[in-house]
Amino acid sequence: MSTAVAEGKTWNGGNEPLKASYGKMMMWFFIVSDALTFSGFLAAYGFSRFKFMDAWPIADEVFTHFPFLHGVNAPMYYVAFMTFVLIMSSVTMVLAVDAGHHLNKSKVTIYMFLTIIGGIIFVGSQAWEWNTFIKGEYGAIQTKGGNILQFVDTEGHRVAVKDFVALADHKDRTIHEKKNGLWFVNESSLPAYTVEEVVNGLEAHENVLIRTQVLNEDGEKTVLSRAESLKALKDNGTLYVEGANLQVNEYGSPLFADFFFFITGFHGFHVLSGIIINIIIFFNVVLGTYERRGSYEMVEKVGLYWHFVDLVWVFVFTFFYLV
Repeated sequence: MSTAVAEGKTWNGGNEPLKASYGKMMMWFFIVSDALTFSGFLAAYGFSRFKFMDAWPIADEVFTHFPFLHGVNAPMYYVAFMTFVLIMSSVTMVLAVDAGHHLNKSKVTIYMFLTIIGGIIFVGSQAWEWNTFIKGEYGAIQTKGGNILQFVDTEGHRVAVKDFVALADHKDRTIHEKKNGLWFVNESSLPAYTVEEVVNGLEAHENVLIRTQVLNEDGEKTVLSRAESLKALKDNGTLYVEGANLQVNEYGSPLFADFFFFITGFHGFHVLSGIIINIIIFFNVVLGTYERRGSYEMVEKVGLYWHFVDLVWVFVFTFFYLV
């Protein structure tokens, strides 16, 4: 067989290998590489959770809020709503791609618009969830070893620190700043209460107990007796914390908050990028750019990215909220 014939049979894909255009192939390459990135992040989260399984926060106790319903215990309801909205936006994207195959400009416009609205609702909901998670609701005490002591009533329901410390002698403290006449001396924001004030409040309310972040055999956090609660707070309490950030977390291990902010933030950045791209494609559809080309392939390519973002959220949702 001649060299020319052999080389001729080496590649028969032509300009569209696997019957996919160059743009689609590049989008698939990006999706595969990004999937490996998310896989690494979720694997790291899984290993960390397995290592600290006995002290990991319980999702049903962390994500219990719902907008405009203050004080209502609705575990996972709003997260489920966010997930539903994102999945429905994937459905509208499928309809937009299908309408593009039929060169139906009006339907592509409608379904692209609905997809964008769904993405905006999801990102807005995630921002609200972050804000709620950062602010916190109940407050807790951090121990010398970095563990968290939470407060519950005799029935095991969470009790906010402000509810039983409010009657104690609380004194406002001033942060050292330049405006106070102390030059070159600055302090970070002070906690709302001192450990001593929390101790006094606990002593004044016999129906309040301490719950540790360690899980018992039933998979529930360990509730201490009255005497054990006072002893644990007096001997090990070092700092009042409220909400969650990259250093402390009133719900349990700070590592949970680190992973939560990083992975959900990384995914949220992908959704935001997808919304921006969808808006650009949407205006091109409205202007008739793809109708003149006789092809809505750009809608299909951005649809691949949007479906990938939705699929990733299914795994993030499973790891952080369900498992």
